Amino acid sequence: MDLQLKNKVIIVTGGAKGIGEGIVKVLAAEGAVPVIIGRNETDNMKLVNELKGQGLKAHQLVAELTDPAAAERTVQAVLQEFGQIDGLVNNAGVNDNVGLESGNYTSFMESLHKNVVHYYLMAQSVLPSLKLSKGSIVNIGSKVADTGQGGTSAYAASNGARNALTREWAVELLPYGIRVNAVIVAECFTPLYQSWISSLPDAEVKLAGIIGKIPLGNRMTTAEEIANAVVFLLSPRSSHTTAQLVYVDGGYVHLDRAIDAVKK
Repeated sequence: MDLQLKNKVIIVTGGAKGIGEGIVKVLAAEGAVPVIIGRNETDNMKLVNELKGQGLKAHQLVAELTDPAAAERTVQAVLQEFGQIDGLVNNAGVNDNVGLESGNYTSFMESLHKNVVHYYLMAQSVLPSLKLSKGSIVNIGSKVADTGQGGTSAYAASNGARNALTREWAVELLPYGIRVNAVIVAECFTPLYQSWISSLPDAEVKLAGIIGKIPLGNRMTTAEEIANAVVFLLSPRSSHTTAQLVYVDGGYVHLDRAIDAVKK
């Protein structure tokens, strides 16, 4: 299926690694121009050069999105380079374990800036361009907004806000034909996930226990599977889909994780 994304300029925050990298690769394969926004130029350029080596298009900008001014600077730089913006993927963030017992006002507010404030600022900065292109926004969210996790209040609050903003923006932007959706991630193996698992006692046992509770196939979701859903939602092929929270998680959140069907 042609997703009709050829030469469409799509911003992907946190696009150099993990889920963001998966999204960038699928966008490039569809003929789009993914623009990676990340704090590490070396990581950004590694992926850009890889894609260009395959004859695909990609671009990168270095930005620290916890800086409130970074969003507007980034958007203006993209417009200066390409003259258009056709989509935004808000993806950058980190599960930083700012809990109720372990956190404080400063760490809680810092986590909100890492995980949800820049979602708002990026969407606000890109909005004039999306009005012209009738583009689309996809927010990446996490299961913790639904399930909780323990010890990560700020990240859970941020993801609850991401879900709420997705539906709020879908309503506000209806008059402009701008669609807004979210893809919700549960257990997807990324470098950040690997770091988290490795930090736990009996990491291999813990990982096996998690995988055993994923109903569909008893396996982790791949970054490419997340990316496929995101890119579809960005594309004109999903032209009547807005305000949706799409769970790409092998049934982890909504199916009973103890059902017999998960057993061999």
